[in-house]
Amino acid sequence: MKKNTGNRWIRHWDFIVIDLFSMQLCSLLSFLVAHGLQFRFSEEGYHLQSAVLFVAQIMVIAFFENYDRIIRRGLFDESVAVAKFTVAVLFITLLYFFVFNDSFLMSRLQFAFTIVLYVLVDIIIRQLNKKRILSSSHDSANKRSMVLITSSDEVRAAIQKLYDRSTVRGFDVVSIVLMDQDADPACFADLNIPTFNISDKTIQYICHSHVDEVFILQSEKMPFPKRVFDTMMEMGIVVNYSNVLMDWYTEYHRLGRYDVITTSVRTISGGELFLKRLMDIVGGLVGCLFTGLIYIIVAPIIYKQSPGPIFFAQNRIGQNGKTFKMYKFRSMYMDAEKRKAELMAKNKIQDGFMFKMDDDPRIIGSEKKDKNGKPKGIGNFIRNTSLDEFPQFYNVLKGDMSLVGPRPELPFFVEKFKEEIPRYMIKHQVRPGM
Repeated sequence: MKKNTGNRWIRHWDFIVIDLFSMQLCSLLSFLVAHGLQFRFSEEGYHLQSAVLFVAQIMVIAFFENYDRIIRRGLFDESVAVAKFTVAVLFITLLYFFVFNDSFLMSRLQFAFTIVLYVLVDIIIRQLNKKRILSSSHDSANKRSMVLITSSDEVRAAIQKLYDRSTVRGFDVVSIVLMDQDADPACFADLNIPTFNISDKTIQYICHSHVDEVFILQSEKMPFPKRVFDTMMEMGIVVNYSNVLMDWYTEYHRLGRYDVITTSVRTISGGELFLKRLMDIVGGLVGCLFTGLIYIIVAPIIYKQSPGPIFFAQNRIGQNGKTFKMYKFRSMYMDAEKRKAELMAKNKIQDGFMFKMDDDPRIIGSEKKDKNGKPKGIGNFIRNTSLDEFPQFYNVLKGDMSLVGPRPELPFFVEKFKEEIPRYMIKHQVRPGM
């Protein structure tokens, strides 16, 4: 399932500027080290490489989630993130010069020096910037005042997470409201935050005090506080809502003129989706090439032993329950379906979902046996070696399937299971794979 990331990376404009500046600085330093004072900044090659590096960085920033959770990352995780970012920029840069055959002013050693220097400089500057952000968010006196509304069993964990030193915090919890009436506010005296039980008087206190925001953290013991929610909204107070039981990936966005909460089992960013589809296209093209070579060899044999179509098309269920035609090299005689009814008594699988038997006579050439008595026809060969699956690279290229994913099921199989086991349908949230 695709995640609607939008322009989330623009929030980290300071880190983007740092990355862009660091790359240009390191590129300049490497040129100065190599050429000394004789280097001329007006040289066309220098300008070209600077521009290519800049554009490559913008592409990586736009398509990859390099800044996701950047404030929480420690030194090691940040080093890995910068290394991945640098490799992606390096790949795009070298790809440009290779495709367009432009002259490359930097030597390999000089270019390597630029990359290594950039990784070191960028890690240091990123860490210093994170330290600045965290320090200012924790020490600033001009914070938003916030009231925490939750149940007694969630209070301590909530305070710990809200005041986590690894996160940016521009607020202070000025009071806590307990939704369970039998809870004792005195149990939380050690937090040094005024704590109250929920009541009409408490709600009035929140509405008439200097409160900028309310955070409603719903727990298992706590029904959805609609009355509190509506009252806060009517008073114009900013309400933040979360459910501790929400194990799904959640995002907030606009749906027409509605503000909605979207949940899903797994989300994938735009950059990840782009990379996955790119891999499928490249793999599909290569696979179709091999399919053509296999076709030249097996097609005449299949047609000679069983005149008819070389490819077999079968309806399968794809992403979001859509039906598509999946292709294979035909490995059975043309009357295979008619003969199936005659052979049902020999079916080794008794649940009725599949048909499987030893030495299936419907397979092309299965009447021929080797010295061990096993069938050795062309149908058996392409099934045993999985060569019959190669035409599915065409499905991958079309976008019906992916190189990696759950196998596509037959329609009757899906209809049976979606009634008996609803969670079975979760596999159809992604493209089926080879």
